[in-house]
Amino acid sequence: MSKTIYIAGSINTDLVIRAPYMPQKGETLKGSGFFTAHGGKGANQAVAAARLGGTVRMCGCVGADLFGEQALSSLRREGIDVTHIRTAEGVPSGTAVIVVVDGDNRILLDSGANACLCAQDIDAFLAEAEAGDIFLTQLENPVDVVGYGLKRAKEKGMYVILNPAPADRGIEKYFPYCDLVVPNETEYAILDEDGALSSRFGGDLIVTLGEKGFSCTSAGKTRTVPCRKVDVVDTTAAGDTFCGGLAVLCAEGAELVRAAKFGSAAASLACTRQGAQPSVPVRSSVLEFMKEER
Repeated sequence: MSKTIYIAGSINTDLVIRAPYMPQKGETLKGSGFFTAHGGKGANQAVAAARLGGTVRMCGCVGADLFGEQALSSLRREGIDVTHIRTAEGVPSGTAVIVVVDGDNRILLDSGANACLCAQDIDAFLAEAEAGDIFLTQLENPVDVVGYGLKRAKEKGMYVILNPAPADRGIEKYFPYCDLVVPNETEYAILDEDGALSSRFGGDLIVTLGEKGFSCTSAGKTRTVPCRKVDVVDTTAAGDTFCGGLAVLCAEGAELVRAAKFGSAAASLACTRQGAQPSVPVRSSVLEFMKEER
């Protein structure tokens, strides 16, 4: 029987615009294709896990505003349990301004209500979690609160996954509470600058490598797995889709590399569509895509 996936993380509204290049200081540049979409690493991963077959509960904070109301409604429609998403008074919901240039993105983030997540939220969220359930989190909320969540999840016997994005070296002291850490190449370089990950972290490590796939280090052995080439439209939420898919198969008891291959295939498909949550595929599409790879 599949375990429940508990995701603590950020909830944002993305304001997205395409540009031919990044504007210079003082320059006004004509963009195109503006749209808004639900985002935030935590919410993206929750949506990915739900669409890819997981039973998902989420903890986070939104503001008492339209963006917050719409985000909650969207998460409910995905079948995600939002009981532990708190509405914080006096602050706006998290917002990200995303500029997409040649399929790659640059992001400017206002954390807003995401900064209000606290230890009490985590305690209430994990009260019913059981040993073997999955705990997945990122770093768009206060680092010490995220670290507290890692510690509490480990104490409850959950399988603890940290996606250290965006990279913040303040999380290093919490590595011992993680079973799996999943950075991208840039985040890995920052966090491993003095060997904090490679020499002091004893759990499993997956480094996502963009168009090159991913590397998986487990039991002292490293394996690099390529991904299928796709026509990239927008890389927003590709890493979050990877983490969501990975968590789903971990919840189903799959071996780690197999779980990561599923996450990688889902991430590749997400790159072929625009937006964060709008780009996340459903499970049947990923399984069909993986068949075509063979």
